[in-house]
Amino acid sequence: MSDISGTPITPVATVTRLADYRVPEFLIEKTHLTFELHEGYTDVSSRLTITHNPQSAKADRLILHGEQLELLSLAIDEQLLDDEDYQITPHNLTIRDVPEQFVLHCKTRIYPEKNTALEGLYCSSGMYCTQCEAEGFRKITYYLDRPDVMSEFETVIVAREGAFSTMLSNGNCLSDTVRDGKRIVHWHDPFKKPSYLFALVAGNLVCLEDSFTTQSGRQVLLQIYTEAKDGDKCHFAMQSLKKAMRWDEQVYGREYDLDRFMIVAVDDFNMGAMENKGLNIFNTSCVLAHPTSTTDAAFQRVERVIAHEYFHNWSGNRITCRDWFQLSLKEGLTVYRDSEFSADMNSRAVKRIEDVSLIRGVQFVEDAGPMAHPVRPDSYMEISNFYTVTIYEKGAEVVRMLANILGPEQYRQATDLYFSRFDGQAVTCDDFVQCMEEVSGRDLCQFRLWYSQAGTPQLHISDSYDADRQQYSLTVRQHTPATPGQTEKKALHIPLKVALYGGNGVLALVTDGQARGTETVLDICEAQQTIVFEQVAEKPVPSLLRGFSAPVRVFYDYQLTQLRQLILLDSDGFCRWDAMQSLMRIVLSKAIDGEDNLAEQAVLIEVLKQLLADHAAMDAALLACMLDLPGEQYLASLYDKANPPAISRARAQLQHQLAVQLQTELLSCYQVLQDSSSGLSAQAMAP
Repeated sequence: MSDISGTPITPVATVTRLADYRVPEFLIEKTHLTFELHEGYTDVSSRLTITHNPQSAKADRLILHGEQLELLSLAIDEQLLDDEDYQITPHNLTIRDVPEQFVLHCKTRIYPEKNTALEGLYCSSGMYCTQCEAEGFRKITYYLDRPDVMSEFETVIVAREGAFSTMLSNGNCLSDTVRDGKRIVHWHDPFKKPSYLFALVAGNLVCLEDSFTTQSGRQVLLQIYTEAKDGDKCHFAMQSLKKAMRWDEQVYGREYDLDRFMIVAVDDFNMGAMENKGLNIFNTSCVLAHPTSTTDAAFQRVERVIAHEYFHNWSGNRITCRDWFQLSLKEGLTVYRDSEFSADMNSRAVKRIEDVSLIRGVQFVEDAGPMAHPVRPDSYMEISNFYTVTIYEKGAEVVRMLANILGPEQYRQATDLYFSRFDGQAVTCDDFVQCMEEVSGRDLCQFRLWYSQAGTPQLHISDSYDADRQQYSLTVRQHTPATPGQTEKKALHIPLKVALYGGNGVLALVTDGQARGTETVLDICEAQQTIVFEQVAEKPVPSLLRGFSAPVRVFYDYQLTQLRQLILLDSDGFCRWDAMQSLMRIVLSKAIDGEDNLAEQAVLIEVLKQLLADHAAMDAALLACMLDLPGEQYLASLYDKANPPAISRARAQLQHQLAVQLQTELLSCYQVLQDSSSGLSAQAMAP
């Protein structure tokens, strides 16, 4: 790696710690940028209105971030600075003796065509594009490139007339003119944002346009830009965007705020997508879809990613994270929001199964390995390595747990409070939880450990039934294994959603003399805790961790008859699937270990026959999931020393047996589904 002059830079391993956070000494009230795009180089002129931060101690020097920049000139309040007034290092620009309020005018030259890192402003295949999260803006100009410095941006893009059909930046377009052989496009974003949300695109693109009427009656222009060869593959993305906008209004009360919303899909983008304010930039794989060439799963991925980046407009842009340690504040919340959107658009049970499969198959593995870290880590060496399944997916599960603890009404009230109180601010995970506390009146101090404590909690559950007293007891013991740097773990606040099933269906729940309906959330807060259910007329089968109400491992010794009962009777789609996976795992494990499994296999076949016979009454997408055998990788993870040939052989043999034994039922189901409607609806995609 070299700086812009070719001088080698020796990478220095530095550790950034949450405990070292300090508020910025200066704030940037307004940012005015002018980009002059030339062949081979780009000149960037920035005019920054800077003030001393009243929350910080007085400072007489300004330290700005900057990398791989060629400084052309530097002035304060139109007075050019001499070389002795400032100092440049490979990572910073330090200006001495600055006043408390001033305008800094900085001109830099950058080389987008040589920018192969695809960070900052880069040029690829003749198109200019930016990627500034997390610390890419410092490769564009000298700046306070940190998320807690939020500024109002104006951007002017200047290029040779006719060079580009498309010249975009954040916000609303103020003017688009041609003068002296140059095209000049002026953009303004009235909402303050940190530099990582800045975006610029210049290229020759085609545009699909539509409009959306908000709940208050405003008309919003919707535009999706892509290369001409892909112009016919954006219609599904546009419909997905409109669905997401309406859903966010209905479920969270969040209305879009600018006059236009733009999406640009490019091949050369090193992330899936980026939520820049009003100008989302996507890799084409997350936007383009066509009925003749795209799978159902790919259509659903486009719908989900489009929604995710749009939802960031409020959970990430209007309110952003104070520092990168709070990354899950925006990403965890937005993943939860896009998950709920996808559940509403498609099969809720299957979406939950997909989420759980990712958590169990990837995040639990991360928790159990040398890279285990909390949702809000204490330190990092490289911010690019910070974007993990723990931050995103486990972070989303933390938000889901809060929603489970509060219930839908209080959760909505708490998010309303959060969005109104912190609009236009950079805040922390604690600020988010505090809103939950204020609305619910509950003490969530113990719950905050989910942000600071790594690892996957284990719940060992046992039960007993007293027929004379008609009491059923669940005893829950929680334990979190040690992780690197955290050998001692505290008990967590775990919302365990449960129901009880009798021979004829779900039972009413009564604890401490209070009726709790047929499903309740148990607050597990102690290392060992016993919950007694009253007025239970028969020994029930517990339906545990309904909806995967917490990212934990549950250990309960289900018998075959109990699993059968849950598979056939449980109203929770996740629990039905999970019971089926457990039954299949028992059958496969015996075969892998060389044991006789005919009795277990008979139960499995009998249950599957019942499900297939009653397929018309089931969610077809859920039934498809329930027919899937556990994967070889998952089965291997159950053993200290896995036997891959035995695992593969057992799985293939069971598949063959099921095909033979269920041939009539499967063919009947297939014929019915073949006659069902085609298209891109959730119902059509389900089988």
